[in-house]
Amino acid sequence: MTRQVPIAEGLFTWPAARPALLASRCKKCGVASFPAAQSCMACSSQDVAPEELPGRGTLWTWTIQRFMPKTPYRSNETPETFKPYGVGYLELPGGVRVEGRLTENDPAKLHIGMEMDVVFAPYRTEDNGDEVISFFFQPVA
Repeated sequence: MTRQVPIAEGLFTWPAARPALLASRCKKCGVASFPAAQSCMACSSQDVAPEELPGRGTLWTWTIQRFMPKTPYRSNETPETFKPYGVGYLELPGGVRVEGRLTENDPAKLHIGMEMDVVFAPYRTEDNGDEVISFFFQPVA
């Protein structure tokens, strides 16, 4: 039986009917960080709380990656099957920017400030058959 497992524990809620990215927000200064951390990157306070991030934001910046990713970002791609892909930062309500892979790789269809949804989908399949799930940013239809 195929299992779906998150690419890393603690990055997002999984399994969940509506998965969400997980951040930490400082109770002292209010700064949020992704991925979640044990202390605040802004003021060093250890008084942080976990927070589910919104599932829609705006594309802050982006580029097209034209080479295969190295470890730990391995996928099932090979030099023969690799296709360039978009990478960008999504600015989410609440003051967090998250870097991730885009579902779109056509530069003509991407622009700074466009709305994007956070989506969760298979990234690779492990040798044991497990489907590794990751998050991606997809233009709002």
